[in-house]
Amino acid sequence: MGGAPYIGFPKTLYAIHEVNEVFKANDIPLPIESQTQVEENTRFNKGFAVQVKIFGDVIERMRKAAPANQEHIQDYLASFCFGDFYTRSGLDLKTRELLTFCIVSSLGGAERQVKAHVQGNKNVGNDKETLITAITHCLPYMGFPRTLNALACINEIFPEK
Repeated sequence: MGGAPYIGFPKTLYAIHEVNEVFKANDIPLPIESQTQVEENTRFNKGFAVQVKIFGDVIERMRKAAPANQEHIQDYLASFCFGDFYTRSGLDLKTRELLTFCIVSSLGGAERQVKAHVQGNKNVGNDKETLITAITHCLPYMGFPRTLNALACINEIFPEK
């Protein structure tokens, strides 16, 4: 359910159904082993730690700047996206952040988040060419407008020399 924070549960459940069909056709046993690494009482702290590892001090500043009636969104982001998903086994942080960049880029209208994840990719060691290559592979699926928007975000964080 790693796509749920980005595309919602209905689309994620549809994707899981399709993946399960491919697994069955290739004799991959289901259900796959759980990759969960957090409990209800640790998901926020572990998720927050991953956010800080990826994005640095900006996370604490963002949390402190959130109005009181919006703090729960910051908590949910740390717990759900980063605690429940980013802490899972199976993918390293560089790969997980690269996939997140591609998913968020494909949504359209999420350029602030795309830019944040370009910076996150830079922070975890993915270079500009890796991001351009990834977005090039996504182009047939997300179209030119979203690809060009993602490219503009890449160029803002990694200016051309």
